Amino acid sequence: MRRLSLAIALTLSTAAFATTSLVMAGETPAPENAKAYFINLKDGDTVSSPVLIRFGLSGMGVAPSGTEAPNTGHHHLLIDAPALEGDALNEAIPVDSGHVHFGKGQTEASVNLAPGKHTLQLVLGDWSHIPHNKPVMSERITVTVEPSTQAKSP
Repeated sequence: MRRLSLAIALTLSTAAFATTSLVMAGETPAPENAKAYFINLKDGDTVSSPVLIRFGLSGMGVAPSGTEAPNTGHHHLLIDAPALEGDALNEAIPVDSGHVHFGKGQTEASVNLAPGKHTLQLVLGDWSHIPHNKPVMSERITVTVEPSTQAKSP
């Protein structure tokens, strides 16, 4: 009986420790079925600039940055930026030309892109711009922006 009690106590304390150690500071859980995607673009599309990009999200809701509510986040658009992986998934998404934040809860944007090929990816960030635990991100797609055909004024 004593061995059984000791085994149960050890199992419970190990389970409590494992649960605490798995959730690191700054991580916000995401539902297993959550998905980010592009509504109006697909890999290989040819587009004109400015590009209207509509952000899709299922299994979660959109909320402005700073809003700490379960199962919500806000969009970030990665433009020609490396995929977020490893330690970068536990840090706030950078603010630069390759990481565009939509912290007001926007679900679409008109983006100016130079002619040529560009990679795009959506990443949902929590209230503090950190990807969720299991990251909610779209597939990386490549689009080709056509040169403008508008005549330039002299």
